[in-house]
Amino acid sequence: MAQPPSGALVIPEHAWRAAPADLHCWDRAISDLWSRPRWVVVQGDGSETLDQTAREVLTRYQRLVPRTNPHSASLTFRRVLSGHRAMHDLARSPVRADYDHALDVWQWVLRLAPAAGLAVQLAALFHDVGRLVSEADRQGEPTAGEPLALEHAHAERGAKIALEVLAACGVTPSTCTEAARLIREHEGPSPAALDADLKLLADADALSFFSLNSAGFADGHGADPTRERMRYRLGRMSAAAIRRLADIRMREDVAQYLADVVRVEARVALERDGA
Repeated sequence: MAQPPSGALVIPEHAWRAAPADLHCWDRAISDLWSRPRWVVVQGDGSETLDQTAREVLTRYQRLVPRTNPHSASLTFRRVLSGHRAMHDLARSPVRADYDHALDVWQWVLRLAPAAGLAVQLAALFHDVGRLVSEADRQGEPTAGEPLALEHAHAERGAKIALEVLAACGVTPSTCTEAARLIREHEGPSPAALDADLKLLADADALSFFSLNSAGFADGHGADPTRERMRYRLGRMSAAAIRRLADIRMREDVAQYLADVVRVEARVALERDGA
């Protein structure tokens, strides 16, 4: 087996697979590499799960190696990233969680649609900035009993904030307007009524919830609200996005909540269809 590069952070496959409840220890170690690029090496142990483990690691930390496409590989977009970063006090845990989520949603947009346009990439970054106004001390997302009013309010605030920040970064007025529209409408009531970019944003937002935010939500709200939030997110996802859940490593209790929801939804579908 080749030696890992000097200074590399080595993630042994067995450690990743054996201790899902301790993913935050890897989060801390990998986040320490943020400002000083180093190798992250997934070290196999001879099992047949190395490829799956590598996909899970890449998925959880995709925000740290941000890909771009021709629409976002520009000086203007780099200014946007800097402006977005400056809005977040990363010393505050809920704000750091929102910031990581925003970068992760952006990366999910590009994984799901590599040719995604500039407006939807900007909307992915800024879709939750409305929470910075009044919800920065919340634990994760709103509770299941109050999502619509809060989410529509933060979407409206976020659209206004994004318009100002994006314009200051030199984004064209038409792109600013379209990004703000996507932010304003991203929590729309029916996925079937959404246009292609809004559906893409809904898929990316949901995948990031399952990947990064589901454990924190469960810790803050408990089992039943977490199942309800999962049911809501699944109901807004395309079949293609749902298949991507296979690349996401979830804490054991959270994975069980998802299995519970899927089992109930399958039973409901069978009863509805008379099978």
